[in-house]
Amino acid sequence: MNLPQTDTPLFDRLRFVLVETSRPGNIGATARAMKNMGFSQLVLVNPRFDDALAREEAVAFASGAQDILSAARVVGSLEEALAGCNFAAAVSARLREFSPPVLTPRRFAARLHEQADLRAAVVFGNERFGLPNEAVQRCNVLINIPANPDYSSLNLAQAVQVISYEARMACAAEEPGAAESGIGFQGEVASRAQVEGMYAHLEQALIAIDFLDPDNPKKLMPRLKRLFARTELETEEVNILRGIASQILTARKRIRTKE
Repeated sequence: MNLPQTDTPLFDRLRFVLVETSRPGNIGATARAMKNMGFSQLVLVNPRFDDALAREEAVAFASGAQDILSAARVVGSLEEALAGCNFAAAVSARLREFSPPVLTPRRFAARLHEQADLRAAVVFGNERFGLPNEAVQRCNVLINIPANPDYSSLNLAQAVQVISYEARMACAAEEPGAAESGIGFQGEVASRAQVEGMYAHLEQALIAIDFLDPDNPKKLMPRLKRLFARTELETEEVNILRGIASQILTARKRIRTKE
């Protein structure tokens, strides 16, 4: 079924990020899946081959989506790939003990459609190893695609197709009654860079008051990141938390000076 083109900005607000992809063919097939559903922003983080986008296998599997490959960006870190985003979702078949909140592709797509201020990235891992825990912890949510529990691992391009399809359907559906938050005022959603800066600042403050032992941190920071991931922090809220951290550090410095 051919869905009508829409004017929704979601197509310009969602980027697809592939981390350490091994097969150029999977990159090409991803570009094709994206173009099928009307998406165009593709970012590669440290692909196995420097010329992955131009490789014959990638071009062949793109099958008409070479424009997506030509416009794709190659960066050296996930942090660079997420620059400009204020919402990120990791895609994994493996659930983690300290993962951010878990959403289905449909719920994720609905959320993006409902919240027009979200500039989002969907992050996919290496074909063999998936995403490392550090990458998952950088994201606001984890997308788990419901599948056969005895064989739940999808091909990379298939996973991209599922996510992009659900995002397109969320835009195409004209169903009334979209969920509302019930909050009278919502500020600007904090960027990933702002949130990561807040985590680093908070960690310094916790070390200063001996609440966090840097030599034996255990799982305190992953737990705090998981807690804050559920709140979808706004810029002003991040600033408040950093202000608290600054006051803690200042007070601790004053006490040590007196000592």
